[in-house]
Amino acid sequence: MISPMTARLDGDTPMLRLVALLERVASKDQLFSLQALVDDTGLPKPTLHRMLQQLEGAGLLRREGDGRHYGTGVRLRRLAENLLLNDTLHGARHAVLRHLVDQIGESCNITALSGSEVIYLDRVETPAALRFYLHPGSRVPVHCSASGKVFLAQMSPAQRRRLLSAAPLLKHTPATLTDVDHIDKQLHQVRRDGYALDREEFLPGLVCVAVRVPPAEGGARALSNLCVALQAPVMRLSIEHALQFLPALQRAAEALGRIDAPPAKTSKARR
Repeated sequence: MISPMTARLDGDTPMLRLVALLERVASKDQLFSLQALVDDTGLPKPTLHRMLQQLEGAGLLRREGDGRHYGTGVRLRRLAENLLLNDTLHGARHAVLRHLVDQIGESCNITALSGSEVIYLDRVETPAALRFYLHPGSRVPVHCSASGKVFLAQMSPAQRRRLLSAAPLLKHTPATLTDVDHIDKQLHQVRRDGYALDREEFLPGLVCVAVRVPPAEGGARALSNLCVALQAPVMRLSIEHALQFLPALQRAAEALGRIDAPPAKTSKARR
């Protein structure tokens, strides 16, 4: 018997039902099994198994090493990244980023989480001659980047442990933390402070401060997982000096969150 809370997959055609299943999977913050989806959707197990096989074959889902659990596939993640990189709101977000760089004089970027990496969705470079050039589409490790720490700090402990245990925690500089327990301890401070730092942990001589873009109420879920960050050479900007720009970063993050907010509903005048 199906629970009253069970939500069936909507769709008038097989293709739309596959899309609905992908939407259900993308809304989860953990791996899922066939039985869990049966309980969640109320669909027959053979039907769901066939749908999962189709999506796995297309590279949209992937099966974990135990053979029983599924996660998002590379093709689905690339699709999400391309939507973020090329969507119609890019111009508005870029204008916010440009204004932020004009205010603080250092390179700034907008990032999103992609697997165990952070992807740069947009970036505006400082006019200063000395700078680190990282173009949109660049990827940096999640465990030693300021944006990556913000994303990790949002996760449940189980989700975070699972990601870090599967990620290659390479030691890029002497300051890079590669022990999961030490990283987790640092993330407690990130959750408390509301921002994260990169103290030359990814590239020697590069410091970074990142804050999360607050999700807009009723906005697209994917766009709630964004960060805005500043980066600068440590010889020009110390961490202490960089933290003075935290209010400007937070204002930019709020502006970016408002861009994704749905338009306000207007009541129709009575005739």
